[in-house]
Amino acid sequence: MKPSASTVFVVDDDLSMREALSSLLRSVGLAVETFASAREFLHYSRPDCAACLVLDVRMPGLSGLDLQQELGKAGVELPVIFITGHGDIPMAVRAMKAGAVEFLSKPFRDEDLLDAIRYALKRNEAVRQERAELDKIRESYNNLTLREQEVAALVVRGALNKQVAVDLGVAEVTVKVHRHNIMRKMSAKSLVDLARMIEKLNA
Repeated sequence: MKPSASTVFVVDDDLSMREALSSLLRSVGLAVETFASAREFLHYSRPDCAACLVLDVRMPGLSGLDLQQELGKAGVELPVIFITGHGDIPMAVRAMKAGAVEFLSKPFRDEDLLDAIRYALKRNEAVRQERAELDKIRESYNNLTLREQEVAALVVRGALNKQVAVDLGVAEVTVKVHRHNIMRKMSAKSLVDLARMIEKLNA
């Protein structure tokens, strides 16, 4: 799964603000999609790529904070940067506690917004890569037989082939065959590598 280019989603009911932000972001080579309301964004089919959300706090209907909450409930891991002309400290605290990357009061410096966006995109890309790696590990692990999974669980705890054989009631040579198959199927370079993979699955 090769991700497409990063995208910045801008949600603001002010047309002039949407146009200004779109122009700014495109000028530094970023792909931008703009939305006039939170509802419009929720109904949008997002591309499979690293992304972040530049979100106005106060909007008719669903507010920016409401949208942040809706995305959280849906398990959407999208870094949020709030912008507002009517911000206050309790509002900022609530947004940051819910995971917002930044809370900028209008008027803000272009560079402050761009810095926040670059950070958010980098963070989202890291999350996506980690999830892709975990999916790959899980797929490989699910290709192991139940017996191979049992052997893997024991060897990553440090059990020797002889101990695994006794625990499972099989011949030691059988354990060696299982270990070879496990390492091959999991694409593990070493026992430490295998242990790291199993630990990620159990995290």
